[in-house]
Amino acid sequence: MATTIDEVDDLHRLIGQELDSSDWFEVTQARVNMFSDATDDHQWIHVDLARANAESPFGGPVAHGYLTLSLLAPMVLQVVTVRQASMVVNYGLNKVRFPAPVPVGSKVRLKAEVASVEDITGGVQLVLRALVHCTAVDKPVCAAEPVYRFYR
Repeated sequence: MATTIDEVDDLHRLIGQELDSSDWFEVTQARVNMFSDATDDHQWIHVDLARANAESPFGGPVAHGYLTLSLLAPMVLQVVTVRQASMVVNYGLNKVRFPAPVPVGSKVRLKAEVASVEDITGGVQLVLRALVHCTAVDKPVCAAEPVYRFYR
């Protein structure tokens, strides 16, 4: 369930607040294959099931780290919504790490805290402390500080 606020400037109230988790997103082999095609990254640990099952240190195929990272886009919008925002822009990342692999067939979801909110021309810049968790492993599979700009 998203933390929903009316005005962009109300994001300041959320500094230090933990947000609700996003929905779970399934990481299927089809999703991994489409990401491989979109990015021209066809490493065998992602797309060659027979080889990944036989040779991978992960015990089977795993998602690309950047696939996991790309899922932040829909997950962030599930955890914070601003009704009166005219536009939301993914402004980038301050930090990102992939502490554990995401096995194909598992699910991931976002848990985030509002790290900072700063006024910018026409709106505010929001920085999250984001952890992506996976059903298949105990530790987070992605730790990042995504930066979003919400405009009035």
